[in-house]
Amino acid sequence: MKIRPVERRDLPTLKLILDNTGLFPSSMLEDMIADYFDNPDSTDIWFTFEAEGHPVSLAYCAPERMTNGTYNLYAIAVHTEQQGRGIGTQMMQYIEDLLRQQGHRILIVETSGLADYDRTRTFYRKCQYTQEATIRAFYEEGEDKIIFWKKL
Repeated sequence: MKIRPVERRDLPTLKLILDNTGLFPSSMLEDMIADYFDNPDSTDIWFTFEAEGHPVSLAYCAPERMTNGTYNLYAIAVHTEQQGRGIGTQMMQYIEDLLRQQGHRILIVETSGLADYDRTRTFYRKCQYTQEATIRAFYEEGEDKIIFWKKL
């Protein structure tokens, strides 16, 4: 098992992970990841946890515009059959270590305030993120955005 950068050959499996977890529609993946593959100067970071030669997770983060050393983790998902094995925690540690080594200062994570995301918020707290802000009705009426923060 290892954490590694995403490769083009991973796309079909990553789409299956997205369909399995419902993180976001898998049809959006190719457009989201295009700059990472096509732009050698891209600062986007896409990585996966590989088990038995196949990706079982995906994560994506990128710098926050108009900041110095702040990244935002826009997506993290672990296939439901692999959840509860510490993969998500290892992936968070990986990205924190990588960003720290690159001289970055802060990692932000955002999620929904709906009850369906209670486990997600608990996960971020377990990873020692501080709930920093709530933006009410952000995603739609009745669905807040919860923002977590961690100093690297």
